[in-house]
Amino acid sequence: MFKSKSKPSFFGRLKSAGHEEEEVDVEVLHDDGFTTIAANNDYDEAGELSVDVYQNRNDIVIKAMVAGVKPDDLDVSISRDVVKITGKRETERTIEDGSYYFKELYWGSFSRTIQLPEEVDVDDAEAIEKHGLLIITLPKLDKHRQAKLKVRG
Repeated sequence: MFKSKSKPSFFGRLKSAGHEEEEVDVEVLHDDGFTTIAANNDYDEAGELSVDVYQNRNDIVIKAMVAGVKPDDLDVSISRDVVKITGKRETERTIEDGSYYFKELYWGSFSRTIQLPEEVDVDDAEAIEKHGLLIITLPKLDKHRQAKLKVRG
């Protein structure tokens, strides 16, 4: 077992101000037999994008923080009942790993697939990015809408 000093959250530090950090055992075993001792964001597996999903009367809205992602490195695919967001946040490679005091930001590929609670109108969907926040607005399909067709002769 490896010993590591745990780092409390911001709120945890406020609550326990003046207390010493606890030592905790850290060992994560994976199916491939390798052990991870510390978090490392320089790996090939894509991270999962955190999202908020809500609905109002007419739309389903998805919000995700994508700060630092170039629009060309962001892809949003939509079907009537699924949205998939993929992207890549590039890291600045001018800093050596040994120079960091903290390295908590996620760098690399990420994705998220969201099963929608209702079918949406793909043609009228909209995605905007403003100040690092991606907002996807998906108009709901109105299954109860009726239209009269004129019969041509």
